Amino acid sequence: MTQSEGRPFWQGLCAVLVLGFVAAFGLAPLYFWPATVAAFFLLPNVFRFAHSRRQMALLGWAFGTAYFAHGLVWIVEPFLVDPERHAWMAPFALLFMSAGLALFWAAAFGAAARLSRTPDGRAWALIATLALAEFARAYVLTGFPWAGLAQVWVDTRAAQMLAWGGSHWVALLSTGAALAAGQLLVSPWSMRRAVLGSLPAVCFVGGGYVAENLQPKTSETGKIVRLIQPNAPQHQKWDPDYVWQFFERQLVLTAQGDRPDLIVWPETSVPQWLNNADPLLRQVVVAAGGTPVALGIRRADGPRIFNSLLYLDETGAQASVYDKHHLVPFGEYVPFGDVLAKFGIYGFAANAGQGFSAGIGPALVSMGALGKALPLICYEAVFPQDLNSAPERANFILQITNDAWFGARSGPYQHLAQARMRAIEQGMPLLRAANTGVSAMIDPLGRVTDSLPLGESGALDVSLSAPFPPTVYSRFGDLPIFILIVLTLLTVTLLQGSSHRNK
Repeated sequence: MTQSEGRPFWQGLCAVLVLGFVAAFGLAPLYFWPATVAAFFLLPNVFRFAHSRRQMALLGWAFGTAYFAHGLVWIVEPFLVDPERHAWMAPFALLFMSAGLALFWAAAFGAAARLSRTPDGRAWALIATLALAEFARAYVLTGFPWAGLAQVWVDTRAAQMLAWGGSHWVALLSTGAALAAGQLLVSPWSMRRAVLGSLPAVCFVGGGYVAENLQPKTSETGKIVRLIQPNAPQHQKWDPDYVWQFFERQLVLTAQGDRPDLIVWPETSVPQWLNNADPLLRQVVVAAGGTPVALGIRRADGPRIFNSLLYLDETGAQASVYDKHHLVPFGEYVPFGDVLAKFGIYGFAANAGQGFSAGIGPALVSMGALGKALPLICYEAVFPQDLNSAPERANFILQITNDAWFGARSGPYQHLAQARMRAIEQGMPLLRAANTGVSAMIDPLGRVTDSLPLGESGALDVSLSAPFPPTVYSRFGDLPIFILIVLTLLTVTLLQGSSHRNK
């Protein structure tokens, strides 16, 4: 890769913009994983356009910006709920979010160029540095791992490898397979290169087959759970002309048919603060007819407000409250919110100042005969490390969410895909009650066994699956894969140093 090759850098930038856009077709709702594989497969062919580490980093930034702009296009939807106030911000939010997340990938491409000056070494280094960048994206500044590279495999047997090492493990194997194979196209042929370049693909494909066959068989608990989906569009959800219609709709759906073992309402489904909601909760208890209910509600504790899940037991008593702990920056709270509020900048879901407060962390809620639930409120399902931080193993995962914020295109389906990944990683069934959909029963293999479509109201009675034994990932989390990535980087660095000394 030298200037003498005479390839204009702008052509490389154009190429990676196209490849990044194409790569995002693997995300929900299309799940067209061949597009993602093809994009990473062709990346090594574009490296030759970069004549310096800086240009290599710019290629990574352009590739990432195009990928995230396509994959996260749903992020404009919250700004369109109140378009007169917020619509002007939508394109800037998408641009800044995409370009900001792409900085992690820029760092990965730049680091790969620094670690190795040879084409082969650069491709192998990028496998590790990109995986490390995705780790940083998942953890730094509270993290935002949405549109992670493992998500494209959620409908394939490869997803079962999530139980072994989580999303970073699957992303490492899949991008490694594509990049190593793609490097074979631009390197002189040799048997050694062919074997090494094919090895990651063999491990990835073979690992998927092995993981699928090693998974236990699913079974049922015999318990029935009713998921309530009121379908309240976000622009009407808190409108006084509609709010009581949606509440009444949930009461009717709760009371219909035979009595299940648990009824679940979605996030913020009660239109009163918990402190003042006793009359409404009595109506819920009557409609439930002796069935326990888990529902989303807001509550205040002095000046602090919380986004919470309330569990009403079979007697109607308020048995447990769980407060959401992983909040959405600029959605549920604004950093330095008290200062920014003076300039009219608030969180979308908050009413003033710094917005919602965070709960104490992951916790379990005892739900009678169903056992213990690990509750997740909306965005918390995006973070696999949070589930591993629970104080003990639950019997099932319970997610309540309001995906009306995400619109009706890709956002809700990508959120569902990540919930499916959490089920596989933990080897636990996941119950999902979503305001506008998709409400679903997800078994420990990540399969949606029953669901209510997006944009429809209804009640869905589902059979709760039994959990699997603890998975490898639920026991050890991300640490083993992080160590593997660091060792890979050290190996590439040592081999590069050895190569220079031999010359």
